[in-house]
Amino acid sequence: MTHILTLVAVEQQALAPKLLETVGAALRDAGAATGEITWLAPEDRACDLPFAHLATARAHDVARATLADLPIDFHAQPTLNRRKRLLIADMDSTIVTSETLDELAGEAGLKDVIAEITARTMRGELDFAQALVERVAMLADLPESALAKTAAALTLSPGAATLVHTMKANGAFTALVSGGFKYFTGKVATRAGFVLDLANDLAMADGRLTGELQGPILDKDGKLNALQTLSAERGLTPADAVTVGDGANDLPMLLAAGLGVAYRGKPLLREQVRAQVNHTDLRTLLFFQGYLAEEFVIPAEES
Repeated sequence: MTHILTLVAVEQQALAPKLLETVGAALRDAGAATGEITWLAPEDRACDLPFAHLATARAHDVARATLADLPIDFHAQPTLNRRKRLLIADMDSTIVTSETLDELAGEAGLKDVIAEITARTMRGELDFAQALVERVAMLADLPESALAKTAAALTLSPGAATLVHTMKANGAFTALVSGGFKYFTGKVATRAGFVLDLANDLAMADGRLTGELQGPILDKDGKLNALQTLSAERGLTPADAVTVGDGANDLPMLLAAGLGVAYRGKPLLREQVRAQVNHTDLRTLLFFQGYLAEEFVIPAEES
């Protein structure tokens, strides 16, 4: 079979035989030929349904209509080049559960104000660079101890470390590429297992934030450039990469990658990115690549 439809369910929603029969029948009604199901995880949690003679976009629409509001993530794709050799991930609200700038703003008593700007920016309503400069300026004179406190409180998203460690163990290069700040990405990259982290630099003087940034701003174009550059440096193309993010500044790198995944994506991403994880966790990116649950490399933090 030339294509695969992967289904991943939350713990409370088994992929029951009747449901899978319904999905297969819907694909056949749309003109597809279907093959035998392969289970990727036990307890009816994740599986591959092979198919042919149907475009991936059409298969995606069929699956979406058939599954309706069930808590099941899915993705239709060609079987060729399924396992990726490069992982590029956003940090805030993707690899970690929160927006670090918003949390840092809480140390200055400005969380509500700055969080509103962040939310509008991630929805694509505000220019990213301009909004970043504006928010950083509000934090002038905040001590480094506030950054340290914020960093210590960050929580990795479920499955983040397993995703990174499993892909590394299988020869993929892993990079954390954030529109946030190097102060945080360095620490998060170490915790999650990334080889490289790229982000913006906060200017500091005498142990306090100056309210300015150092160097060029890493925005949506910077993320896309990171994908292109890191691919080329390894003799790869963006088709060999999986990218994941949640906000408008992630959109170009998601659309350019062979597998671009919107993780709990903002509405703009849900409209434009086909591969989505809205119900399960970041391990689903491994299932989308055809990994079996028994192949996962699970660090102590997630075991």
